[in-house]
Amino acid sequence: MTGYYEIRHIIGFEETNLVGNVYYVNYLRWQGRCREMFLMEKAPTVLEEVRKDLKLFTLKVDCEFFAEITAFDRLSIRMRLEELTQTQIEFAFDYVHLTEEGERLVARGRQRIACMRGPNTATVPTRVPEQLREALAPYSGNAVPATTPGA
Repeated sequence: MTGYYEIRHIIGFEETNLVGNVYYVNYLRWQGRCREMFLMEKAPTVLEEVRKDLKLFTLKVDCEFFAEITAFDRLSIRMRLEELTQTQIEFAFDYVHLTEEGERLVARGRQRIACMRGPNTATVPTRVPEQLREALAPYSGNAVPATTPGA
């Protein structure tokens, strides 16, 4: 077990800016894509709950950049569980440039989500679904489960 969930991606021209490097917004898109693929592969019943009334609200997202990447670079987006409370999850993302010479960390990001249920006008916090907790367990380096409800 690697300790992280990974998706791989080859940068396309449409993901670069006028200077030729990756436009910063794409890093956030890739966080979302990694999270979605994780749910599809590791916690498909959670997707069924999302189709009903479970909402995974993104509360906070950030990304710190260390090096530039350009079109046709190969990238690994690696997601780890940083924190798991009763109602929220925080992920960490490493963006790793894959080359024949090896790997190079080019950016690092974070994302915090809250689990909510109910109609859009009256959502309330809800516990992280058990299947999602179980699916996340292998990707936890230092996640600390909360002991108080509503945390």
